[in-house]
Amino acid sequence: MTTFATSREFPAPVENVFAAFSEPARLARWWGPAGFTNTFKICEFKPGGRWSFAMHGPDGRSYPNESVFAEIAAPHRIVVQHVSEPQFRLTITLAPTAVGTVVNWSQEFASAETARAVEHIVVPANEQNLDRLMAEVLAASPSARRAD
Repeated sequence: MTTFATSREFPAPVENVFAAFSEPARLARWWGPAGFTNTFKICEFKPGGRWSFAMHGPDGRSYPNESVFAEIAAPHRIVVQHVSEPQFRLTITLAPTAVGTVVNWSQEFASAETARAVEHIVVPANEQNLDRLMAEVLAASPSARRAD
């Protein structure tokens, strides 16, 4: 197995969810697992654009990342090619639903060996990423919140 996939439904329109990816300041606020922060060096949100940043962990360590926005089909699809180690291709699709938007998140690693080695980190981190994305989308879109 080389691919880890998850999905989540958001109570917000596709355009609102997409904006949390396409606006670098917003992306920097939520990207990564719980407890991480980001410093973006370059974030060229366009097909072929570079994305160079450091993730700062709660342990005080910094983790450099180099990626390319391999594909962007606004507002429904984003493909990120992570070119630093570990190499992977992240495909994010956004589809409208009766409630708002379903986000499908599929992370494919270059090798099964690499995927096995990082699975214990990637699986919970991807869920935490979606938790943080949800918080960002709802904070920026108060009208997207549903009354219970």
